[in-house]
Amino acid sequence: MAPCAGCFLLAVLFSANCKVITFLDPMCTEVSSTMWPIEQELWTGRTISLGGWKEASRTYNCENLGLKEIPDTLPNTTEFLEFGFNFLPTVQNTTFSRLINLIFLDLTRCHINWVHEDTFQNHHQLNTIVLTGNPLIFMAETSLNGPMSLKHLFLTQTGISNLEFIPVHNLGNLESLHLGSNHISSINLPENFPTQNLKVMDFQNNAIHYISSKDINALEQVTNLNFNGNDIKGIEPGAFNSKIFQSLKFGGTLDLSVILKGLQNSTIQSLWLGTFEDTDDQDLTSAMLEGLCEMSVESINLQKHHFSGFSPSTFQCFTGLRELDLTATHLRELPSGLEGMSSLRKLVLSANSFEQLCQISAASFPSLTDLYIKGNTRKLDLGTRCLEKLENLRKLDLSHSDIEAPDCCNLQLQNLSQLQHLNLSYNEPLGLQDQAFKECPRLELLDLAFTHLHVSAPQSPFQNLHLLQVLNLSNCLLDTSNEHLLAGLLDLRHLNLHGNNFQDGSLSKTNLLQPVGSLETLILSSCDLLSIDQQAFHNLGKMSHLDLSHNRLTGDCIDALSHLKGTYLNLAANNIHIIPPRLLLILSQQSTINLGHNPLDCTCSNIHFITWYQENLQKLEGSGETMCASPPFLRGVKLSDVKLSCGITRVGIFFLMVFVFLLIILLIFSGKSILRWKYQHI
Repeated sequence: MAPCAGCFLLAVLFSANCKVITFLDPMCTEVSSTMWPIEQELWTGRTISLGGWKEASRTYNCENLGLKEIPDTLPNTTEFLEFGFNFLPTVQNTTFSRLINLIFLDLTRCHINWVHEDTFQNHHQLNTIVLTGNPLIFMAETSLNGPMSLKHLFLTQTGISNLEFIPVHNLGNLESLHLGSNHISSINLPENFPTQNLKVMDFQNNAIHYISSKDINALEQVTNLNFNGNDIKGIEPGAFNSKIFQSLKFGGTLDLSVILKGLQNSTIQSLWLGTFEDTDDQDLTSAMLEGLCEMSVESINLQKHHFSGFSPSTFQCFTGLRELDLTATHLRELPSGLEGMSSLRKLVLSANSFEQLCQISAASFPSLTDLYIKGNTRKLDLGTRCLEKLENLRKLDLSHSDIEAPDCCNLQLQNLSQLQHLNLSYNEPLGLQDQAFKECPRLELLDLAFTHLHVSAPQSPFQNLHLLQVLNLSNCLLDTSNEHLLAGLLDLRHLNLHGNNFQDGSLSKTNLLQPVGSLETLILSSCDLLSIDQQAFHNLGKMSHLDLSHNRLTGDCIDALSHLKGTYLNLAANNIHIIPPRLLLILSQQSTINLGHNPLDCTCSNIHFITWYQENLQKLEGSGETMCASPPFLRGVKLSDVKLSCGITRVGIFFLMVFVFLLIILLIFSGKSILRWKYQHI
C-alpha cells in the first residue's frame, strides 16, 4: 500500500503545469538600456560628437533587414535611427514623415538613387544624415530643407564627380562634409555654397591632382582637410600661405616634396603624410623633406615610408616638432648625434626592426614624454640603461615585441622615475624579482597581459608601486597561490586576472586579493573557477565591477557577493542551473547583471528566480543569450519569454484527494489491526 501512496504523491508533484509564451521580437532592435554621450563612428572611421546625451529608448537599429519602408513597429519618438543595408531606391517627404523627432539618420547602402524635394521638411531637429554607399543619381535642390541645424552630411561612396551635385539649400549650419571614395577631380565649390560654419571636409580616395589658391580660399573656415588617397601632383604656390589648420592629410601622395613645397608659410597642428602598402611612392630623402623648414608643424606622421640615406640631416627640419610618427618605416636604428630635437614630446617607432632598445638613440630626445615601440618585427633586447636620458618619460609602450628578460626591469628602466604608463604585454617570459619596478615608483598603469611572468622572490614585485591604479595580469600564468603577489598596491583600482587558474579551481578566504582593498574593478573571467569562499571578497567593499564570466561556477557562488551593492556583475557562461530564493536579495542589490549562456533550469524548482528575473529585466544584460537549458522542450527559449504555472492543477487535485482517501483507509485499517492484535494478547 505504501508504494502506491508514494506513486500518487509523485503524480501530484509532477502535475505542475509549465508552458512557454514566446513574444515576437520587434523587427527593429532597441539599442541598449543605458545612456551614453552622443557619438557616432561612421563609415569613414571618423568619430563625430553630436552633442549631449542620448537615451537608448529612443535609439533603434533596423540594419540589414531587407526593409522597403519604415516599419509600423518603430516608435514615433525615435531620435537615433540606423537604417542601413535596406532597400529604399527613392526617398521622399513621406518616407520618414512620422519620425519628426529624428536627430541622427543613417541610410548607408540602401540603394538610394533619388532624393526628392522636401524629404526632411518635418525633421527640424535632424543633426546628421548618412547617405554613404548609395548610388545617387539625383538630389533635389530642396531635398535637405527642413532641419534647423544640419551639421554633418555623409556622401561617401555615392558616385559624385562634381561638387555642384550637392544641394546647397539649408547647409548654412553644416560643420562636416564627407565626400570620400567618389570621382571628384576638383575641390572648386559652387559660389553660393555656404562655408561659414564648415570645419571638416573629407576628400579621401578621389581623383584630385591639383589644388589652387582659389580652392583653399573658398574653404577659409575649414580647419580639417583630408586628401588621403589622392595623388596630388601640384599645389599652386602660396595656396596655403598664412593658413592655419588643425589637421591636414595627404597620405598616399607619390612625391611628398610637392606637398611640402605647396604648404609653405602655413601653420599646421597635425600633418599626416604616411603612405599605404599598395602605393609605389618614392623613397624619402633629406632634400624632399626640406619643405618642412618653411612651415610651422607640431605633429607629423610618415608611416610606412622608406628612407634613403637615413642620417642626422634627415631630421634637420624636424626641430620644431612635438610629435613624430615613424611607424613601419623599415628602420633598424636611428642615427646618433641628432640635434635640435629638444621640443619632441611624442615619438612613435612601432613596427620597425630594432634589435636593441639602445638603437633608438634616446639621448637625442631629452624632452620625450611618450615613446611607443609596439610590434617590433625583430626580437627586441631591452639592453641596459638605454632610456636613462629620458627623465621626463611618462608613457612607454613596448608591447608585441618578443621581449625576453630573465631579470626585469630595474636595469632596463633605470632613471625613469616619472614613468606613469608602462605596457609590456604580449612578450616572451619575464622574470620579476623583489621590487622589479623600483626605478618607476610613479607608475599608475602597468600592462603585462599575455606575458608569462616568473616571480621568483617571496615578496611582491610590485610592492613599491603605491600609486598604481591599473594592473593587467591577464593570461600571465601566475602562481595565484602567492598571497603576497599584490602586496603594496595600496591604491589599485582596476585588476585584470583573466585566464589565470587558481589551485583546485577555488578562490579561498585567504587569497592574493586581500592586500588590494581599494579595488573597484576585478576581472576573474576564464579562470576555471569552480567555487568561491563566502569570505573571499570580504575586504573589497569598494568594488563596482566584477567579471566572473566563463568559469564553472554554480548559483551558490552568489553567496560570496552578499556585501556588494550597486555592482556590475558578469556571471555569463558559467554552470548556473538554479539560483535559490535566499540569494535573490543579493542579486537585487546589484546595478547590472549578466547571466547569459548559463544552463538555466526552467522548471518549478527555479520558479522564484525566474519570477525575479522577469520582474527585474531593467537591470539584466544579455537577456537575448539568457535561455533555458532544461527541461528539453524549453531548451533555447529566452528566460524572459517563459511563463510557469506551478500551482496544483485539476488533475493534481484529483490525485491528491485520492491519496488522502487512501491514506485515511490505510490509517483505519492499521488502527483496527493494532486493536485486534492487542485483544488477542490480553
